[in-house]
Amino acid sequence: MYAVVIDVPPAVHDRELEFWRAASGEPLEALRYPGYHGAELHGQQFALLIQRLGEGPARVHVDIHTDDLEAEVARLEGLGAQRVERVHRWQIMRDPAGLPFCVVQDKPGTLTADNASRWD
Repeated sequence: MYAVVIDVPPAVHDRELEFWRAASGEPLEALRYPGYHGAELHGQQFALLIQRLGEGPARVHVDIHTDDLEAEVARLEGLGAQRVERVHRWQIMRDPAGLPFCVVQDKPGTLTADNASRWD
């Protein structure tokens, strides 16, 4: 697990972003993709992201980072998850209860024995 993502509708996005900037003490800067702001939390290998939704209610989801997207998605499908949609470098999925989460392809060399779990 790499990040908690707070998904918010456009009407409350700016207020939500300012709240989480103050609550976390992190700048939550604009990221590469429009509608996303985030930062790694101070002293941790864990991130907080704020995502502007196009539609739907506010919610929270987790991001799982991997160095082998297809293998991790297949592993999670074997555990009962379902694929929803491929976007950029991540796969949107639903867990067995129907809750959304993302599996994100990480940059090569980012994950090591010191900061990741290995599933063989």
